[in-house]
Order: sequence, then structure tokens, then C-alpha cells
Amino acid sequence: MRRLPALLPPLPAPLATLLVPLLALAALLCAVPPAHAADNGEWSVEPTASGPGRRPYFYLSADPGTTLTDSVTVTNKTAAPLTFLLYGADAYNTERDGGFAVRARQERQRGVGAWTRPDRTRVTVPARTAVTVPYTLTVPEDAEPGDHPGALVALDERVAAGTGEAMAVGIQRAVGARVYLRVNGPAMPALSVEDVRYTPDKPLVPGTGGSSALVSYTLHNRGNVTLDPKVSLRAEGLFGRTLLARDLDGVPGELLPRQRIRLTASWAGAPQLEWGEVTLTASARDARGSGAVSFLAVPWLVAAVLFAAGAGALVWLRARRRTVRGG
Repeated sequence: MRRLPALLPPLPAPLATLLVPLLALAALLCAVPPAHAADNGEWSVEPTASGPGRRPYFYLSADPGTTLTDSVTVTNKTAAPLTFLLYGADAYNTERDGGFAVRARQERQRGVGAWTRPDRTRVTVPARTAVTVPYTLTVPEDAEPGDHPGALVALDERVAAGTGEAMAVGIQRAVGARVYLRVNGPAMPALSVEDVRYTPDKPLVPGTGGSSALVSYTLHNRGNVTLDPKVSLRAEGLFGRTLLARDLDGVPGELLPRQRIRLTASWAGAPQLEWGEVTLTASARDARGSGAVSFLAVPWLVAAVLFAAGAGALVWLRARRRTVRGG
């Protein structure tokens, strides 16, 4: 769900207003694209069918300075007419899980969202009817080569007021058809793993319980094409001993150009007493990057004993020096 600013009709003065419109993008927030139209059960948005087959998304390719024409079909599946605001939006990866999401209508658009012009920006679709709207997509002369993902979004014009005595909650919903635009030119894939962190969770007394650790990292697509990254984790202890080696789950299938996402991997059975290094390696389509972090695993009880022993030794040493000086 994506938060969107919106307007509600004026409310009575004693009632505080909290606007929390939610953009429900049925097929846009999935990490892996499904092969069907964007649909929330009440309305759908999809490329207009051309020929015998349906297109789940817009797959477009153009040179800088080119204007493309196409059309989008909005289908109302309810028993009442619905009015939508139709607009183009840029896509990005969500910070939470790297899912595919799009910019809100009020946000600044720099790619597909800025270059797309529907013939109508407001369209009313009768009950159980589909309406087709042509649009143009003009690629600027100075557009950067590579992938420019986005969507054509149909935003329900209605703002539903929620319940509550002290506040009013406004909810808007939208559905969008993905647009995968490739601007012709050099493709430059680049991938890096940044800010790797190791956070242990171990028992107080060694051997009395299981230990684990969290390894967090930032995956950064520094290139101009969409990547399907794979990430492997390798942990080594003293003298190069292999403690762990596995491929990680939860990596998004689409890492969009110039996007960063923060991911976390869990390590069950992480060492309780060890000094080593964790290395993460990401690879995708002629791109590769890695990042590492060193760690020192010492049980709290052992650390406390060592600290107490060190403090005791220091006190004894100072006392010994005073005795020698006094003698």
C-alpha cells in the first residue's frame, strides 16, 4: 500500500482531520510481475489488446526524441459508474521489501510519469463497461539510455471517509498497468553491496541456548538497466574456516535502475565464540558486487569475566606500584 496526499470535503470544526489516503496498486507492488492485467476486483487497467493476444504490460522501446502512441483500457466491473484520474507515474523499489511501486500523482515525475500524456486525464467508466483511452509518450532528446519503468494509473476519484469520533480517515484506491520503457543506447549494468552489518543475538552462558545473528545490507543498482540479482552469503572464522555458505532468499526479482533497497538475512546457529568475517556477493547480468563486515562473537558472561579479570589485574598492579614506591 502506498500513502497518497488527497483532499476530503470540509469537515465540521470540532472534528480533527487526518488524511491517510492509500494507493492500492493491485499488480504494482509484487516483486515478480504476474502475467495478467492489473486488477483489484472492482476495476482493471491494462494495455489495449492488439491482435489475438492480450498484453499484461506495456513493453516499449524508443530512441531519444521519439514520440510513441498507444492506448490503455480501463474496465469497470461494478454495478455503478466510476470516475478515475488517469496519469503516468515513475516506478521505484519499496524500501521495505524491494517491491515494485509507483510515485504518487502529486510527486515529482522524471521519467515515464513526466513523459506520458493521456488524451483524457479524467474518465468516467459506466457500470460493467470498458473505456479505451489513447496516450502519447514523448521521450526527450536528452533522455538517458536504459530502462525507465513506470505505470499508467487509474486513481478512483472518490475519497471514502473512515469512521472515528476524533478523526476522519480518507482512503483512495488506484490500479496501474506497468510500463517497461527502454530508451535505446548503451546498457551499463552495475551492482554493489553496501553498508553490511552484523548483529548477534546469543545466550548469556555459552552452550545454554541457541544463538543467531542478523546480517543486513544495502543492494544498490548503480546502472541504467533493471537487474534480477542473486545474493550469496559466506562466513569465515579463524584460519579461513567456512562457517556458512548459502544463497539468500527474499531478494527482489526486479531491482530498478538507480534504486537502493535494504535487506536482512538471518543466520540461525551463528557462532557464540568466534572472530571472523561475513561476505555478501551479488551478481546479475554482467554485474557483480560484494561487501563484507568483520565480527567478534564473545558470550556476555565470558566478556564480563574477562572484563572483571582485567579490572582486577589493573587494581592489583596499581596497588603493587604504590607498595613498591612506599617501600
